[in-house]
Amino acid sequence: MNEMPNVDVQTIRGFGDEWTRYDQSELSDAERADIFQQYFSIFPWEFLPENATGFDLGCGSGRWAKSVAPRVGKLHCIDPSEKAMRVAQRNLRAVPNCEFHLASVDQIPLSDHSMDFGYALGVLHHVPDTRAGIRACAMKLKPGAPLLLYLYYAFDSRPLWFRAIWKLSDLFRRIISQLPFFLKSSISWLIAATIYFPLARVARGLEKIGWNVEPIPLSQYRRRSFYIMRTDALDRFGTRLEKRFTQKEIREMMEQSGLERITFSPHVPYWCALGYKKQT
Repeated sequence: MNEMPNVDVQTIRGFGDEWTRYDQSELSDAERADIFQQYFSIFPWEFLPENATGFDLGCGSGRWAKSVAPRVGKLHCIDPSEKAMRVAQRNLRAVPNCEFHLASVDQIPLSDHSMDFGYALGVLHHVPDTRAGIRACAMKLKPGAPLLLYLYYAFDSRPLWFRAIWKLSDLFRRIISQLPFFLKSSISWLIAATIYFPLARVARGLEKIGWNVEPIPLSQYRRRSFYIMRTDALDRFGTRLEKRFTQKEIREMMEQSGLERITFSPHVPYWCALGYKKQT
C-alpha cells in the first residue's frame, strides 16, 4: 500500500478548471448517447441486480452519471476537485439517486466489498500510481461485481509512424500543461480548430467514399461536434500527469488487483476494459 497520497494536486486543479470551462451542457442528447455507448459498449447492464448500487470514480462534470443513474438504484459520484464537484451537482440536480463525495481514489468513502458495480473512465491514467488506483476500486466491489475502466492506450495497436506523431505531440503537452489555465485553454482551442477539426472532417469525407479511415490520426472525431474536440484538446494538452498502457499491462494490473474475466472493447476509445471481482 502506498504511504503517499495517490493524487497529483496540479492535475486535480486542472480538471476542476476544465469542467468549469466545459461543463458538457452544450452537448446534444444524441451526441451524449453516442459517446456513452462507445465507452459502455461492453458493460454488462443485464447482469446487475435490481436497484444496483455503484460508484463513478472521478465523476468530473457528471457526464457519465447522467446516463448511468437512471439505470440503477444508487450512484456514488466521487471526485477530488471541489470545482468539478460543484459542476457535477449542478448538472445532476434533477437526478435524485446520486450521492456526492469529495474524495480521491485512495480515500474512497465506501465500505469494502459493498458495491454492485463501479467505473473509472479517463481517470486512473492521471494518478501517480495507476495500479494502486485500480486495486482501491476493486476493493469496494462485491465478489462477482463488474468494474469498467478506460485507460489511455500506449498505441500498441498502431504503426511506428503513428507513435512518432504522438511523441511529437507529447512534447507540446509537457510545455502547454505547465501554462496558466487561460493560456492552456486558448492554445487547446487553437489546436482543436487547426488540427482536430480539419483531420476529423477529412476523415469523415473519405469515409463517405468508402475509405478505411481508422489509420488517420483523430479520425475518431469525424462525427463529433467542435465542442467535444475543444474539450478533448484541453484534456489532452492541458493535463500535467498522463500515463499510457498497453493492453497487456492493463490486464496484468487488473488481475493483480483481484479482477478476473477481463475483456477489452475492440473499438475506439482504446482501451476500455471490463473485469469482475474474484469470487471468494
